[in-house]
Amino acid sequence: MKKRQKNPAISENPIVFKESLHVGKPNVGNRARFLSHIDDILKSRWFTNNGRFVQEFEWRIAEKLNVDHCVVVCNATVGLEIVLRALDITGEVIIPSFTFVATAHALQWLGITPVFCDVNPATHNIDPSKVEALITSRTTGIIGVHIWGRPCDVIALDEIARRRGLKLLFDAAHAFGCSHNGRMIGNFGHAEVFSFHATKFVNTFEGGAIVTNDDELAKRVRSMKNFGFDGDVISIGTNGKMSEISAAMGLANLGDMEKLIKTNIRNYHCYEKELKNIHGVTLISYDRNERSNYQYVILEIDQDKTGVTRDQLLKTLHSCNILARRYFHPGCHRMEPYKSLFPYAGLLLPETERLCEKVLCLPTGTSVSENDIQQICEIIRGVLGKSRK
Repeated sequence: MKKRQKNPAISENPIVFKESLHVGKPNVGNRARFLSHIDDILKSRWFTNNGRFVQEFEWRIAEKLNVDHCVVVCNATVGLEIVLRALDITGEVIIPSFTFVATAHALQWLGITPVFCDVNPATHNIDPSKVEALITSRTTGIIGVHIWGRPCDVIALDEIARRRGLKLLFDAAHAFGCSHNGRMIGNFGHAEVFSFHATKFVNTFEGGAIVTNDDELAKRVRSMKNFGFDGDVISIGTNGKMSEISAAMGLANLGDMEKLIKTNIRNYHCYEKELKNIHGVTLISYDRNERSNYQYVILEIDQDKTGVTRDQLLKTLHSCNILARRYFHPGCHRMEPYKSLFPYAGLLLPETERLCEKVLCLPTGTSVSENDIQQICEIIRGVLGKSRK
């Protein structure tokens, strides 16, 4: 009987964590402050509809980002949908496929066609040099996504949008607290949309925010997120309001934001030290001249150099209760309904296809210690070392 070949990525005696370490495990900021806010909410019996904590959260975000307007919403997906409606965007919008599917879904939900653009392999962001060829008579906008909190080439995208008469938005779900050329993300394009989902380093359980320096757009967005009310109902709208308890959680986390970022930086540098000089493994870098939240620890696994696929390494990590993730796999263009609508989209997305098979996201945040990271990296070194024997 032929002996089955052993997978070199599976260790014989791996370290197994008793408690799972997983990507996006929620941070909890100042618990005492949050519980005090809950007590105030219960006493006031004002649970939603633009209460005190929502207003304060909006004001503090606008101040922190140095933007004119912040409108918080129930989640970032609804935020994208609202701002798309407020800008009267129709037809086709150019976006990257290398993003969370919500970016595409927000468009498709409104009957707008997402047109997938390839990414720059060095930045993982939408490649402006590939945008122009995708513009048609139906194109009305571009959505850049600040992947991993690293800013898009906003200058190049803005030049294209202005010259071609297109609306420019940014999905900034990853980029709260990040900057570009010293200017905080939130100040670019017509508007930017942040996520405060539980997996984000500053979270409101569920939530998001639309920020803009356009007075008229801010007024429309604020009305649309509340059924179109502005005194009377003046337009179509939806229920995109954030609750008071979510805003209270946001304020508690916002107060600890610098501490949370400091933890992320510590973790990143620990990974950087432990993974240094591993053949075929690249840890994405952040610009140390800019502000960054260091929310994501991202590896590229080069199978040609390691002899191990990203998915083989992932399988070993999962067997050790380390719930790393394949961000973003398999790419929006290979998900429904897009893979049926655009079956040949992948032919124009070679860099996206490559990244989708190589990128691995590792656990970080306040639930991960330096000792945890050292053990995670020991497993990674063991897998890749064994593969070369």
